[in-house]
Amino acid sequence: MGVTFVNVVIKKSARARRGESVECLVDSGAHYSAIPRPTLKKLGIRPKGKRSFILADGSKIEREMAYAFFEFEGRSAPSTVICGEEGDATLLGVVTLEELGLMLDPLKRELREIPLLLM
Repeated sequence: MGVTFVNVVIKKSARARRGESVECLVDSGAHYSAIPRPTLKKLGIRPKGKRSFILADGSKIEREMAYAFFEFEGRSAPSTVICGEEGDATLLGVVTLEELGLMLDPLKRELREIPLLLM
């Protein structure tokens, strides 16, 4: 099993001029993306609530949640984001990938476009 990292640009909104490039581990097992709190704070992105999460070892943690705008290779979309604490991994999760219309190709270890169905 390999790991895939990509660089995404995080912004407060689609119209924001200022953005921050962040290297993220693409984690197809994570629902939400996780971006370090200092990066979000620097961009003026503020938490909007808290959620509980269960980690792989069974322990439970709480993290604040926010909304951020993600850009990757000409694609852009708003998405829910975890406000990462010290020691948390920087992740690009499935919700953000789907918002961008992308999926992880585990064999090639790259992101590729997914067909979107309107049903």
